[in-house]
Amino acid sequence: MSTVFRVRPIPRRGQAAIDGPRAGRNHPLVRLATRIIMAQAASAAAIGLSYSRRHLPSITITLMLVVALLGLAAVARTGAHVAWVTAIGFEAAFIMFGLIRFFSTRYLGGTLFGMVTMGVLLHPAVARAFSGAQGHGERAFAAEPALSDAGADAPG
Repeated sequence: MSTVFRVRPIPRRGQAAIDGPRAGRNHPLVRLATRIIMAQAASAAAIGLSYSRRHLPSITITLMLVVALLGLAAVARTGAHVAWVTAIGFEAAFIMFGLIRFFSTRYLGGTLFGMVTMGVLLHPAVARAFSGAQGHGERAFAAEPALSDAGADAPG
């Protein structure tokens, strides 16, 4: 009965600062996702306000959507996993709202850009970037036996 343990290498100097709580904020994919959400807010404002035809409820809804998207971009900028889950939830709600608005009034607005943003957020590399430090899952199970060695410890 042998158990194999995987040991991660000793982190180099400065590695602790990279793996700290602010590691996700500096990741290029987190910055990309934040910029795309801000671009979605800008396009929703440009499209919504230009096609509102001075209809006050439409202007109000568009401005509320833009403020919500800017708030979402601020939350996503933190790079935390909770921010990623929140962004996924809000983007799903924005897409559903846009589709309902499309079917009721034939107005597409920023729904297509919302779908693009959702696709970016769901990309596996972006999900890893929001999960904290890179390789976080590997470090969590560093001292666990390897999966291939699990059968060696089984009786019989």
